[in-house]
Amino acid sequence: MDILIALIPSLCWGSIGLLSAKFGGNSSQQTLGLTFGGLLFGVLTYLLWVLPHGYTMNSQIVIIGLVSGILWTVGQGFQFVAIKSMGVSRAVPLSMTSQIVGNALLGAAVLGEWTAVQQWVIGLIAIALIVLGAVWIQTKDKAEKQNQVSGTGSSVSGMVPLALSTLGFMGYFIAPKLLQNWMHIPAQIINADHGVQYMITIIFPQSIGMVIGGLLFVLFITRETKKLVTKVTFVNAITGLVWAIGNIALFISIANPNLGQATAATLSSLGFIMGAFGGVFILHERKTKYQMVLVSLGTLIAVVGAVLMTNLNTLANMF
Repeated sequence: MDILIALIPSLCWGSIGLLSAKFGGNSSQQTLGLTFGGLLFGVLTYLLWVLPHGYTMNSQIVIIGLVSGILWTVGQGFQFVAIKSMGVSRAVPLSMTSQIVGNALLGAAVLGEWTAVQQWVIGLIAIALIVLGAVWIQTKDKAEKQNQVSGTGSSVSGMVPLALSTLGFMGYFIAPKLLQNWMHIPAQIINADHGVQYMITIIFPQSIGMVIGGLLFVLFITRETKKLVTKVTFVNAITGLVWAIGNIALFISIANPNLGQATAATLSSLGFIMGAFGGVFILHERKTKYQMVLVSLGTLIAVVGAVLMTNLNTLANMF
């Protein structure tokens, strides 16, 4: 059951690029619409769960949530920009692979979740397999490579926002656990219900941070302020609700002592598989037979890496 919950974010987040592409709109409308959906979910979580159960909500938790939400907007906003340049089937695998490497290593090194040499060896092998799988999934054919050589500027314009997106998502992933240590939040708050209470309480202020970050992103980054609040903006709020379901599943998984940050972050980023196949079969992005073979093999290898990651502690204890 723990693994199934940890896989929910990959299912939800892997579909965000597909849904936003179907719903349409520019990067600003998609980003802002998603934050509106996230805010709705955050308000409902606070009113229907946090308040009735009497979870602790103090200024420290509010600050952590706001910071996490703003960092998430940096990640998602720039991912939408990258998708516009590169397409879903390329941008999503590259984005999520970068997140897998960054978040797993942050959880292992900064939070100290990998303490044994065996854990590091198996963990790095798992990450390498997932990265290799993602690289194969987004491999271009010869014609696309030739076009890329003649249009290097377009490729760079997609990679720059992709790098910024990765940094934003890494900050969003690690902020709740890292800031709780820096701000010295009492252990009884952090450890209540194995940490689930703390992570769920963050969701409401985090959703406010998302909206704040979304507005700042629109005003200062994309500057696409014309026709900002339209029907397509609110339709994109559906992606926000889908994202929020994955978000709460991620927080529950991070708080789970059987998983932790590194494993939960890795499993949550397997949505690149859905992004790749969805881009082909739902959005009809063209792939050659050679590319489809690599997509299939890449998926298989990535799944093997995920299995290694989910059984990290068990395998480490065998050596």
